[in-house]
Amino acid sequence: MHTPVKPLITEKQIKQLNEKYKALDLKSRIKEVYSDFKADEVMLTSSFAATSAFLLKLFSEVHPNQLVYFIDTGYHFKETLNYKKQLTETYGLQVKSVRAVAAEHEFTSNDKTWKKNPDYCCHINKVKPLEKIKSNYRVWVSGLMQWQSDYRASLDIFEQRKDILKFYPLLDVSKEERDEFIKKHQLPFHPLVKKGYFSIGCKHCTVPGKDRSGRWNNNPKTECGLHL
Repeated sequence: MHTPVKPLITEKQIKQLNEKYKALDLKSRIKEVYSDFKADEVMLTSSFAATSAFLLKLFSEVHPNQLVYFIDTGYHFKETLNYKKQLTETYGLQVKSVRAVAAEHEFTSNDKTWKKNPDYCCHINKVKPLEKIKSNYRVWVSGLMQWQSDYRASLDIFEQRKDILKFYPLLDVSKEERDEFIKKHQLPFHPLVKKGYFSIGCKHCTVPGKDRSGRWNNNPKTECGLHL
């Protein structure tokens, strides 16, 4: 299969994008990305975790035909899969699941790789499945926010990551602003939030905890590797 050649974007252009988008409200940022890039160049992913409804509601209003990729690691909580179904129906989303190669996923399952090498488990079940898809797009949208971790606090709205441009329209939204938006629009939380889970990944590696402290419990790991 032929991989399309992506037009290069310069550091100067990225700086100009950041300056322009910082002055825009959230919905305007999402509208504008479809002016600056073609619709089929934009990739959106969602983990359907704690408050994924925030970004997905905005996209459903601005560009309802946007395909949403969900990385099905095979280790999600049943509550996550139910939440995915709920949001898909509520906002009329077009969701496509992507998965690891069956034999590689089976290896991590039999090996319990998440216990001995969580980085490798994430690579097999999250990073690698998306790599093939990323080559078809110029811009990758995700709902990271600066307050979620030290790494995320260092980001800009637009960041070049290897051969794709990352776009974080919610990046500078504070936790208070996020919660206010959720309350105002009565967005549904992930059902595990009321049980103390505030960042929700795979069931083997997630425990209740404030912000991202419940992820990869007792391990210095703070990112699955998708956004690095």
